[in-house]
Amino acid sequence: MEDLARLVIITGGILVLAGAALLLLGKLGFGRLPGDIVLAKGGVRIYIPIATSILISILLTVIVKVLRK
Repeated sequence: MEDLARLVIITGGILVLAGAALLLLGKLGFGRLPGDIVLAKGGVRIYIPIATSILISILLTVIVKVLRK
């Protein structure tokens, strides 16, 4: 039962850090990059973050490669 409790605490901590990072990046303008598509019609808005997804993928790839060395 202790192992499960640790896992839940660690997972919660990771989610809190990820949420804080998303809030900070949103205030810095991240997520509104050129190449991100926003379609709005009436009361519906569709957001397709192509450039943001590519940038996150590149960053995560670099981080994983550095951590594996």
